[in-house]
Amino acid sequence: MLPEVISMREPDEPTTSERILLSSGRYITFGPFRVDQQRQEVTRNGARLKLQGKVYQVLITLLEKPGEVVTREELRTRLWPADTHVNYDANVNTTVNKLRQALGDSSDKPLYVETIPRKGYSLLVQLEVSDRPLRSHFIETEPAAGSTEKSTRSSGRLSFSKSDLWIVLGVIGLILAGMLLGAGITRLWINHVAPLAPYPLTMIFSLAATAASF
Repeated sequence: MLPEVISMREPDEPTTSERILLSSGRYITFGPFRVDQQRQEVTRNGARLKLQGKVYQVLITLLEKPGEVVTREELRTRLWPADTHVNYDANVNTTVNKLRQALGDSSDKPLYVETIPRKGYSLLVQLEVSDRPLRSHFIETEPAAGSTEKSTRSSGRLSFSKSDLWIVLGVIGLILAGMLLGAGITRLWINHVAPLAPYPLTMIFSLAATAASF
């Protein structure tokens, strides 16, 4: 029986081949996120995310192999030493779920971290590594989308205003027609009633003149 070979590499230390990509620059950018490897910080559109140590290590492990499958065993080896007695499967699931929550991701419709059944996980996005912080593509394209949305809303308000104008004009027309009809009816009533009662009208005008003289 062959003796078991135990790697002396620390659990949180990637191999040399894994280091090639991330060691080429300090900053890693993907989507709206930026990772500062020197400070071990993750920001989204400039706002810092609060990631626990193991959650950050899971993210770095996925970033080291973008588009490839990171097995659950790799994550276990990376996060816990060999002599650690924990429920690895449950803890790996919990840690990956915390990462998804921090990224605003979902296991049902993944944008960043995809679950590979019975194997592990894979990072879905491409990343950029540089010595200087790059502006996120998400930020650059967002104003254009906002402008399109504003234009759509503006055109919607324009057509709605035209409809309102026609409604207001119709209401004004009805009001004017009602006023003209009321004036005509009033005039007809006066023409019919005034000849039948000349005395009361004369009396009213006389009283009004008398009151005005005082």
